Amino acid sequence: MTKSAEIADGYTVAALGSDTWDVFAELVERNNGVYGACWCIGYHPECGKIPRSAHQQVKHDRVLQGEAHAALLVDPEGRCQAWAQYGSPEELAGIKHKRAYDKEPPPVPDWRITCVYVDPKHRGQGLARAAVVAALDLIAASGGGAVEAISETTAGRTAQGRFLFTATAEVLEDLGFERIRQVGKHAWILTATVGAAD
Repeated sequence: MTKSAEIADGYTVAALGSDTWDVFAELVERNNGVYGACWCIGYHPECGKIPRSAHQQVKHDRVLQGEAHAALLVDPEGRCQAWAQYGSPEELAGIKHKRAYDKEPPPVPDWRITCVYVDPKHRGQGLARAAVVAALDLIAASGGGAVEAISETTAGRTAQGRFLFTATAEVLEDLGFERIRQVGKHAWILTATVGAAD
């Protein structure tokens, strides 16, 4: 397994790939496919065009072809406990709040962060933030560029976890993202520019 960085409490970061597929798949299977057998294809072009029973195979094929990217957080026992999915707009063509987004579409980004997932038993430990940081590091290692996310604000409200699958707007802002435009009651387009790694 490729380790790109060390993080708190003995976790390591690994890029999703053929050598880390089994670690990623074990987390997904442990959580019943995540969000009703999504297998984290909700933003890929195939979403809605194939049966849920095909999601795992499609995701696996994309990983093997280098067309699916994520930063995985792996605990000291070798189990993935969180991930942050990122990729190009072609790879992650799905848009949350698409109707509002398309009314005034922002400039096309180089990258999108679309899904951040933490195993329920490990939430509240800062892993979502760490996964986003790891994804940004991997983006930097791939040349950097403009990064877009659509996330929800939580200030002054309690938001259900199912709405926070791109981390919170506040976490992203703390990492240097800026709010560009509101596209839902609590949802915002956020962007950041990531420099290329040295």
